Amino acid sequence: MKAFVVDRYKKNGPLRLADVPEPPVGDHDLLVQVHAAGLNLLDSKIRDGEFKMFLPYKPPFVLGHDVAGVVVRAGAQVKRFKVGDEIYCRPRDHRIGTFAEFIAIHEDDVALKPRNLTMTEAASIPLVGLTVWQALVERGKLKAGQKVFIQAGSGGVGTFAIQLAKHLGAKVATTTSAANAALVRSLGADVIIDYKTQAFENVLSDYDLVLHSQDAETLNKSLTVLKAGGQLISISGPPDPAFAAALKLNGMMKLLFSFLSRGVRKNTRRLGLHYAFLFMRAESQQLAQITKLIEAQVIKPVVDKVFAFEQTAEALAYVETGRAKGKVVVSVR
Repeated sequence: MKAFVVDRYKKNGPLRLADVPEPPVGDHDLLVQVHAAGLNLLDSKIRDGEFKMFLPYKPPFVLGHDVAGVVVRAGAQVKRFKVGDEIYCRPRDHRIGTFAEFIAIHEDDVALKPRNLTMTEAASIPLVGLTVWQALVERGKLKAGQKVFIQAGSGGVGTFAIQLAKHLGAKVATTTSAANAALVRSLGADVIIDYKTQAFENVLSDYDLVLHSQDAETLNKSLTVLKAGGQLISISGPPDPAFAAALKLNGMMKLLFSFLSRGVRKNTRRLGLHYAFLFMRAESQQLAQITKLIEAQVIKPVVDKVFAFEQTAEALAYVETGRAKGKVVVSVR
């Protein structure tokens, strides 16, 4: 089968279109014919080697974390899916590889594709949807009447997070450019800050939750907009000791993450706040809940561009520019 392969870790390294063996199918696996694959900054970070200390892949490996497609084979112990089912998912860590014609996925990672979405629309959802669900619902426990600051509202995570937060009844503030203000307003943002002309830390105050996805400077500024007892959930780092413990990493990694996050943890303690680093996990039941919201048209996909499968490298380069409004997808079939 055809697939895009990372031959070695390298910043901005190339993706190689290669012929690779069709993946083996375990007893609890589904062999999925890929129709579309979403692209994420996580793909770039994996290729660049940013996470190889705690999430190593042995090159050459197939890249890609989002998929929508059709089940063409089911393992002997599969209970919930059958051949012909249209599915979507974010495969679990160490089993990625959606930039390919086929992928084998554990059934516990998979959900039926929303009936009202195309394959390309569906492929845009799993990683950002699960990231936001785990940040706002599972960990943040966001409630009606609370205030949440979602950074980079016109991006893939931001466009999903605004919609889910509004569904939960929260007041939503976000940053974006003036050119994208209409987009985030249409998704439900209540307070829109033009990051080119305004400093959000001078506008926002007494927020319950910040969903942080930017750099360290923005993180420190974000702490100042939270009320006492508020929480900052970061999807861009730094990783903390709790994350190391959850992954059952060794003592050296725990010490490293403790060192990397000691500044923000010290500041949050001083201010009476809470900090957590989130690295989303595959979770079919949560994805099924997201499916219900999509089918009820509570949440709609925001897709910027769709590239041909042969243009996967160009599509990833476009994602890396940071200019995408919503998600970027490659159409495989």
